[in-house]
Amino acid sequence: MNTKASQARYSISELSKEFDITTRSIRFYEDQGLLHPSRKGQTRIYNQRDRVRLKLILRGKRLGFSLAETGRLFELYDADKTSVTQLSTMMDLIAQKKSDLKQQLEDINAVLLELNDLESNCQNTLANITAEQN
Repeated sequence: MNTKASQARYSISELSKEFDITTRSIRFYEDQGLLHPSRKGQTRIYNQRDRVRLKLILRGKRLGFSLAETGRLFELYDADKTSVTQLSTMMDLIAQKKSDLKQQLEDINAVLLELNDLESNCQNTLANITAEQN
C-alpha cells in the first residue's frame, strides 16, 4: 500500500477485514455498480474512493437506505461536484427515513401497549385459575 491516502490500494480481503464483511458482499456491491475496482489479472484492486464508498454503503444500510438510494446519491455526486443536487436529494431521503422511522416507532409503541394489556389479562386469568384451584 502506498503512503499517500489518495493513492492507497486495497485488496478485497483487506477491505473485508477492515469493515468486517464478506468478500462476497463486496463483490455484490461491485455487481450493483457501487464500487469500481481496477483489475490486475483476476485480482481486484480497490482505491481510496472505493474504500470511502464502501464505508458509505455500510453506513447507509445501517441508517435504512437501500442500495438503490445509495447508488443514486453516488451518481448525483459524480454528476454534480458542487453537491447541491446531492444534498437536496439527501435531505429528501433523510426526511422520508425520519418519517418512516417515526411511523415504525408509533407502530411499535401501539403493539407494546397491546402486548402489555394482553400480558396483564393473562396474569389476571392465571391468578383467578390458581385461586379457584386452591
